[in-house]
Amino acid sequence: MKSESLREAYGKKLVELGRVHKDLVVLDADLSSSTKTQAFGKEFPDRFFNMGISEQSMVTTAAGMALSDLKPFVSTFAIFLTRTYEQIRQSVCYNNINVKFVVTHAGITVGEDGATHQMVEDVGLMSGLPNMKVIVPSDSVETESVIDYLVEKTKTPYYVRLTREKFPVLNEEGYQFREGKNTVLRDGNDLTIFANGSMLSFALQAAEKLKELAIDTAVINVSSIKPMDRSNIIEYAKKTGHIVTAEEHSIYNGLGSRVCEVTSEEYPVPVVRVGMKDSFGKSGKSWELFDYFHMGVNDIVSAGVKSFREEKKYETIS
Repeated sequence: MKSESLREAYGKKLVELGRVHKDLVVLDADLSSSTKTQAFGKEFPDRFFNMGISEQSMVTTAAGMALSDLKPFVSTFAIFLTRTYEQIRQSVCYNNINVKFVVTHAGITVGEDGATHQMVEDVGLMSGLPNMKVIVPSDSVETESVIDYLVEKTKTPYYVRLTREKFPVLNEEGYQFREGKNTVLRDGNDLTIFANGSMLSFALQAAEKLKELAIDTAVINVSSIKPMDRSNIIEYAKKTGHIVTAEEHSIYNGLGSRVCEVTSEEYPVPVVRVGMKDSFGKSGKSWELFDYFHMGVNDIVSAGVKSFREEKKYETIS
């Protein structure tokens, strides 16, 4: 299975759309070589704005552009955008205007840069803002489809979370992102793994191992965190009765929390969350960190088995 960079797919798609949409503008905070927005800057220098290390000014400038009927895309590392939370809240979300935030270097796959740069709380932060939509693409194909959708179909704030590393391409060419809709990559009757981003490929590998344990596992891509596909979650809660969530993010206020909210309100079943356990990251090689923080393939397998043990506890209580 080939791997591709999500941020490179983002940069490529920006250039492609920039040739069609003359009102598309891009803002970056002195990191365009890493966020891959530099390609847009080279082709459209009059529509590219390097704001320097001044992220708060970048957000408020983008808000002004949106109010002037432009389509601003704002990019930097996930950790650096969080210092602009007040500006995002007051200038963008409060006014419900057309500013898109596409961040890169999210999660522990930032690797050796360590805890200070490994942002694992951002999905929760952005999901809590009124009017903000949150998307976590799983691969390069979905990333391009998401950016297409945002430019062509939307006029409100969005937060798109990308990573530093390359990840396996899971979606076929022609895949179309659907806001608020999950995608079933693998069906199953015993257990459901809801995953997104980098963890989706791990979930598929875990499903193969669970099959060897006679656990028929469904794997579902939840790239749309807000809004969330409640009906799909409820459907598979009823169908399989056991759920695991897997995310490169804190288990608090991320994918796992969102799924638990839905099931607790609609159809309670055992849910085991795989992700960061109330801790900061650590400097190390990206792929080794997944195992260090118990977020690897075998950890997802263990969570699936634990879900079945939880069912027995529920039966004892009832």
